[in-house]
Amino acid sequence: MVRLVSGGQTGVDRAALDVALALGLDHGGWCPRGRCAEDGRIPPRYRLRETPDARYAVRTAWNVRDADATLILAHGPLRGGTELTRRQALAQARRLLVVDLVRPPDPARVAAWLAANRVAVLNVAGPRESGRPGIHRLAFEFLMNVLRPGQRIGQPGGR
Repeated sequence: MVRLVSGGQTGVDRAALDVALALGLDHGGWCPRGRCAEDGRIPPRYRLRETPDARYAVRTAWNVRDADATLILAHGPLRGGTELTRRQALAQARRLLVVDLVRPPDPARVAAWLAANRVAVLNVAGPRESGRPGIHRLAFEFLMNVLRPGQRIGQPGGR
């Protein structure tokens, strides 16, 4: 079973949660106290837990910590919170894969990486929608192709 986690911010984070909902996958993760995001309060349909701190950096570190691996879906160079996620994964010696959606790899390669690393809990991170307009759509489509129905990531026989 795959569980997707993210911090709930607009853009890539929400795309991951929307994919989980669309595919009936378990989802969750940590978000800042008050369920803060750039567009206001994170909707309750996303099963996120609040950290005791309102700083985004805390939920970033906790989501990296609580996942088997982190997948960053970028669009060009990493910056801001996306770069912080990369640094956290390296500092915590967690599995990390960065995919640039400007020229994404075949989704099957990402699925194979997930299976080879037996990833059951995947943290998905990337830019906010305001920083990269259209990133939600790109990330949603890419993740749907990686996690399409019938795919059993992190289990023997998964691709």
